[in-house]
Amino acid sequence: MVVEPNLTFTSKPPSTQCTRFNFRTFRWMQTMIFAIEEINREGKLLPNISLGYKIYDSCSTPHQALKAAMELMSSEKYPMDEGGLQGENICKGRVSAVIGDGGSTQSLVVARFLGVFHVPQVSYFSSCACLSDKKEFPAFLRTMPSDFFQVDALVQLVKHFGWTWVGVISGDDAYGQNGANIFADHVRKLGACVALHEVIPKNRAQKAISAIISNIHSSGARVVLVFAVEQDAAALFDEVLREGLNGIQWLASEAWSTAAVLSTPKKYHGVLQGSMGFAIRRVHIPGLRDFLLRLHPASPGAADDPFLISFWEEVFQCSLREGGVQPPCTGKEDLKNVENIYSDVSQLRISYNVYKAVYAIVYALRSMGGCDYGNGPFALQSCPDAHGILPWQLLHYIKQVEYFTSFGDEIAFDRNGDPAAMYDLVNWQLTPSEGIKFVTIGKFDESVSNRQQTFQIQTTDVVWNGNQTQVPLSVCSSICPPGTRKAIRPNFPICCHDCVVCTAGEISNQTDAIECVRCLPEFWSNGKRTACIPKQVEFLSFSDTMGITLMAISLMGSFCTCAVVFVFSYHRTTPVVRANNSSLSFLLLFSLALCFLCSLTFIGRPSQWSCMLRHTAFGITFVLCISCILGKTIVVLMAFKASLPGSQVMKWFGPAQQKAIISLCTLVQVLICTVWLIVAPPTPRKLIPRESAIVILLCDEGSPVAFGLVLGYIGLLACLCLLLAFLARKLPDNFNEARLITFSMLIFCAVWVAFVPAYISSPGKYSTVTEVFAILASSYGLLGCIFAPKCYLILFRPQKNTRKHIMSRMDKF
Repeated sequence: MVVEPNLTFTSKPPSTQCTRFNFRTFRWMQTMIFAIEEINREGKLLPNISLGYKIYDSCSTPHQALKAAMELMSSEKYPMDEGGLQGENICKGRVSAVIGDGGSTQSLVVARFLGVFHVPQVSYFSSCACLSDKKEFPAFLRTMPSDFFQVDALVQLVKHFGWTWVGVISGDDAYGQNGANIFADHVRKLGACVALHEVIPKNRAQKAISAIISNIHSSGARVVLVFAVEQDAAALFDEVLREGLNGIQWLASEAWSTAAVLSTPKKYHGVLQGSMGFAIRRVHIPGLRDFLLRLHPASPGAADDPFLISFWEEVFQCSLREGGVQPPCTGKEDLKNVENIYSDVSQLRISYNVYKAVYAIVYALRSMGGCDYGNGPFALQSCPDAHGILPWQLLHYIKQVEYFTSFGDEIAFDRNGDPAAMYDLVNWQLTPSEGIKFVTIGKFDESVSNRQQTFQIQTTDVVWNGNQTQVPLSVCSSICPPGTRKAIRPNFPICCHDCVVCTAGEISNQTDAIECVRCLPEFWSNGKRTACIPKQVEFLSFSDTMGITLMAISLMGSFCTCAVVFVFSYHRTTPVVRANNSSLSFLLLFSLALCFLCSLTFIGRPSQWSCMLRHTAFGITFVLCISCILGKTIVVLMAFKASLPGSQVMKWFGPAQQKAIISLCTLVQVLICTVWLIVAPPTPRKLIPRESAIVILLCDEGSPVAFGLVLGYIGLLACLCLLLAFLARKLPDNFNEARLITFSMLIFCAVWVAFVPAYISSPGKYSTVTEVFAILASSYGLLGCIFAPKCYLILFRPQKNTRKHIMSRMDKF
């Protein structure tokens, strides 16, 4: 800051006074003097020429910096001991080049002014990307990398650790606002989000900064970049301490990434421990520390140094002038006994930039002096005037400078006047003595040809805020694990989302998947929705409960049928067996056994042969069974007709004719099935529902028409049996088997009428279950209605199994 005097416009205004003494700036100034004296002393780069200098204090304010630049340009001549070039060729007093200013805001003002006169300006600390515009700042160059590269490094740091919810706080100046805006734009292009974007006011009002702290807390961001000069950053962290904000991983811009103002006071250690940021390369300049400590008010020439008195009084808190507020200095003060920012040469970063700026100008002067006349770079291949250096000519040579420092660094300027960006990634770590040390954990080198090697980091060396070793998580929403997808929240930034589990049949095998991928038709998602697995094949198996149950019922039916056969065989000479046409009864029992057993062909994995067998066996065995019942019904009717006087009808319905009827009826079904198998046989088919986790393996009928004919023919015979049995239901009691046939056929028809809609509507293997159930139900109906009463009579009422009883009225039979 600067104290402005009251102007009366009647006398020459007094010189301006800065309110604070900046030790770092004073060290930078001494580094420039050190480099100039080193060059003059060695005399290798500029033989027979000595460099001079003139120093102005801009007080870190734009208008004071502009005032200093105007004074430089307006002085036509000035004593050689105040600056300029002197040697064999006497300079005419014009300014050849300017080193500075430090801050970007000040350099913006100075560069616009000096650019009009094409006076080369080489800044050592101004990093604002806006200064790379050569149309607006044609004479501006710098040894400090542009913030554009620093932002690129910071963005790669954010990307490396997967932070998607980052806060940005900037200073209210060109450096802070331009850098923060570029960073925010790059972060958004990366796919991350800026949780908050705040500006530290230049007056550093506590209320405004307190509002910033509140916004940090409410945003939920765990990582916050502070893109500001060290004074603004200190004001922010003072308020952070006052309000007790903890758990934030602070990212530092280059301006304060190694600032002693923040790293030296222990009050900041709890907040800033673990912070990281990019800093320009550090070197050790031999002899600089001794040069810095040489100063003393009693040394020769000290009286001509306008900065020395203020510096000495600030360091030792004493007064060299009479009437001072502080106690007088004793004269025994020695800088070697003091450890402060000025004497600390462990972090020579900006000082190295000053050093390089001096040498860049010197190498340009050397190139000018070595110009080959007749091959010069200017009009008519002319060379610059060795007796009077013109700034625009020196500017040309500075732009062409390319040299290696004694530390092995190549110094060159690109077309924007920027050097190659090389940064150290530093981490603030506590020492055992509770101090802060800057540990280099990575680097960013823009000059590397391989883009993938531009940014390097040793993650294992990082210590995070709170002395943690685990990378802090800074996201608006938690990371969506595999098996889920991100669903954007309405009216929220793109980084804020919900994790939605993939629907059945879809998977995501990576974190933060934008969408789930549907599995192929024959595959289904696993329980975690992370992989597609083959769908479970479903069919009526011998191993599942339903298959075992149906198989047991089928075998039980076959066993019951065999038991009836055994009972009838054992009692084949009894009147009940003989009176009910034993030959047809045995054939009917055989066909019923086949009906029970044919249901087993519907159980098990469908194959080409099993599909053909199950439908043809079902159709033929049931037609054989119904044909036998039809034969029995016809015999009952014909037997009644034969009992009438003069009737000869039974000779047409003897055993041979009955067998012929059964054979003919069965042959028709055999022909239908044969044609079916030849033209369009049943085949196994996979039914793959899109929204189901199973593949249904079943038998396709092949020809729906043939399947309908098979069922229709069975239904036709069944209806004919039912009709004939119904007509014979009131015949004399000794022929009352017609009643049993009527009941059996009613059950049979009811089962198969209900089967058709149930079969059509049953999903998957349950259609097969329905068909098997219909087969077993109708078979049990026939077996139970026709043979159960007879077996009961044979086994439990033998007294009624007599010819006398058969010929009489049988009320209970």
